[in-house]
Amino acid sequence: QVQLVESGGGLVQAGGSLRPSCAMTRGTLSLYNMAWFRQAPGKEREFVADISRSGGITNYADSVKGRFTISRDNAKNTVNLQMNSLKPEDTAVYYCAAAGTRSSGYRYWGQGTQVTVSS
Repeated sequence: QVQLVESGGGLVQAGGSLRPSCAMTRGTLSLYNMAWFRQAPGKEREFVADISRSGGITNYADSVKGRFTISRDNAKNTVNLQMNSLKPEDTAVYYCAAAGTRSSGYRYWGQGTQVTVSS
């Protein structure tokens, strides 16, 4: 059974940066495609970014392209999301997901980490 634990969220001013991390505490990260999603209050969960098993292919939502970077360290069983030039509309709970694709859905999810961007 895979277990995902997010950390690294927080409160930051607009224009600032945060770097949430996702640790796979049970399972082997290198076996899975990974992704980040987010859900703002009153809104549906939305895709943010994904990364292939080797890290060679990444995809981003248009709203974060050029500002966010997804990366992975298979040796450390972690996936990171570097978020720069943050905007108040980036405020959401950020979730890590494993084993799947945007079209088919993801099998495993973390508990989420709160990111709040003040104006």
